[in-house]
Amino acid sequence: MGPGSPADPVGAAALDGAALDGGGAASAGAAPGGGPQGLAGHRFAPVALVVAGGLSVQFGSALAVLLMPRAGALGVVTLRLVLAAAVLLIVCRPKVRGYSRADWGTIVAFGAAMAGMNILFYQAADRIPLGAAVTLEVLGPLILSVVASRRLMNLLWAGLALGGVVLLSGGGFDRLDPTGAAFALAAGAMWAAYIVFSARTGRRFPQADGLALAMAFGAVLSLPLGIAEAGDKLLVPSTIGLGLAVALMSSVLPYTLELLALRRLPAPTFAILMSLEPAIAATAGFLVLSQALSPTDALAIALVIAASMGAVRTQVRAAARERERERDAVKG
Repeated sequence: MGPGSPADPVGAAALDGAALDGGGAASAGAAPGGGPQGLAGHRFAPVALVVAGGLSVQFGSALAVLLMPRAGALGVVTLRLVLAAAVLLIVCRPKVRGYSRADWGTIVAFGAAMAGMNILFYQAADRIPLGAAVTLEVLGPLILSVVASRRLMNLLWAGLALGGVVLLSGGGFDRLDPTGAAFALAAGAMWAAYIVFSARTGRRFPQADGLALAMAFGAVLSLPLGIAEAGDKLLVPSTIGLGLAVALMSSVLPYTLELLALRRLPAPTFAILMSLEPAIAATAGFLVLSQALSPTDALAIALVIAASMGAVRTQVRAAARERERERDAVKG
């Protein structure tokens, strides 16, 4: 998905069926069945909104790669988080009174996970192709899904994903750049942590207030790093303009689109659609960055996508069987 993308491809079904996301769509209080008017009310519109959100995230990430020669990877992260936080704070105007110490602790953890995920992912994208970076990153939520479900079938899906990673690495990460691959895997671990704290934030804060506050904290964490790497380059008007485009495409716009989609789209369907993120990232890398895929790379990405979809479907079926047993017990 890329950092800060408002969706989790496999953790959604694993964690109580909630479609958790990097932009906080679920934690913002989206509820399936809300029935927004206009475009979101059309039968296929929610699916279109999710796909549009994914395209926005990954093409935003591709634009961020183009911006890196101007501001560096850390500078791009800072621009994205600071500008996205500014937009969300202006739009959401979250209140800061009336919350407990535990509430603020959740915000701190959520913001730290968000900053870490972005920093690590952009370090990876600066070294390896975008499609490969997203494919490795998605392992974090996939592993979280396996651990949360504790089901044998999901271990098989994890094995399929591992096979895809082995293919992608060519038997060792030398072909990809070991440092870039390590950053992508670390970003996946932070993504898994992000999912957990996104869920907690959604339970403690109304609407998108928690997201806005966490984004602001993440921006504060990234600011010294961005200034140290880019300095006054961050103040160049054209760089700020491109940074705003990245922030809007990778955070604000996808969050809005997926928030609308989640009001009509079941969380498991949403999660399956988000499993396509590595393919979208590879397409964006090819079209924007001229990063061509070999047939082996394409097969590797397809295996990880299939594993993500399979993990979601397994969890959904298990949840459905559990609900049936509960209904039978009540009738009995």
